[in-house]
Amino acid sequence: MPNKSIPASKLAIDIQFASTAIEAKVSAVASSALIKKWVKAATQYDGSMTLRFVNQAEGKKLNCAFRHKDKATNVLTFPYELTKKTLAADIIFCLPVIQKEASEQGKTVKAHLAHLIIHGCLHAQGLDHENDKEAKKMESREIVLLNTLGFANPYAPI
Repeated sequence: MPNKSIPASKLAIDIQFASTAIEAKVSAVASSALIKKWVKAATQYDGSMTLRFVNQAEGKKLNCAFRHKDKATNVLTFPYELTKKTLAADIIFCLPVIQKEASEQGKTVKAHLAHLIIHGCLHAQGLDHENDKEAKKMESREIVLLNTLGFANPYAPI
């Protein structure tokens, strides 16, 4: 009897760092292999995704240019293509903001980063949180995915 295995994902994942200092800080929290594992767990499409980890200045510049907000934010998702089978997207993570939020929320940077990677990947796949119904759907999906990866519900009160 032939073994019917699930075909391997054809999702190309590129990880970029704004500086060697950012790379060292991210690598101290999660390896590139682990980050790619999180992306694959949250992404059901083939295609390409670039994750870029930036500093405060670059995060602020991008958020200002694309969302007209004059401050850095934790994650920005730029979906370029989404079809029934493929996607192309860039996701920007501002490490200083993520570190600050994790501290304020009493979470590890690793758990918060995993959450935001899942969050960004879901945005790249068309999920959003602009209204209560969309937010509940997206949050539920995040909770399930994070639980599968060994992380607690990021929305649970501490």
